[in-house]
Amino acid sequence: MTSTPGSAGPTAATTPPPSDPSPRVRRFTAAERMVHRATAWLVLICIATAACLYVPQLAELVGRRRLVVTVHEWSGLLIPVPLLAGLVSRALRADLSRLNRFGPHDRQWLRAALRRDRSPGSRPAAKFNAGQKLYAAWIAGAVLVMLGTGLLMWFTGLAPLVWRTGATFVHDWLALATGIVVAGHMAKALADPEARRGMRTGSVERLWARSEHPLWREPEE
Repeated sequence: MTSTPGSAGPTAATTPPPSDPSPRVRRFTAAERMVHRATAWLVLICIATAACLYVPQLAELVGRRRLVVTVHEWSGLLIPVPLLAGLVSRALRADLSRLNRFGPHDRQWLRAALRRDRSPGSRPAAKFNAGQKLYAAWIAGAVLVMLGTGLLMWFTGLAPLVWRTGATFVHDWLALATGIVVAGHMAKALADPEARRGMRTGSVERLWARSEHPLWREPEE
């Protein structure tokens, strides 16, 4: 077969290179975002009402202690509800499985984080990095312990006085620790606008995903 001289050159020059199908990639489904938002509000209400109960200046400013106690108790009891309801979502169940897996790259991420090493490739992460996995584990454990201790404090007939005294001690100090951990989580979110956008809209920039979560691949979704 023959070809006209010079015909291949202009054709090749005008053919655009293949481009990325989309500059954004889906990170969270609507169900996952709703579970996160509902849980976050319930946790924040618990923290705010606890502060109003234990900080004298806030208690005096807000007043209506009985109402504050009631809101605190019921918001605490409701914290697990969004997650339990969201288990109907296959995407949420898959992400919970990812959060529960801790691999060699997560240990590398933690070592780099402790050294404050931000060099390229120093913090490998899949869909969730090691810090997010540890935070999820902390919150899950803290909620279960505070639910148990809170029930002992609420229903006084469930256990003897010495148990209720211990439950109050554990509940109060764990609540303080949880408030500090949640504040740290919020600070990290404020420092990363694209991560916040992913939780708000469900998608993130493909370049951000490749930079911050290089081991995450779209087939995971």
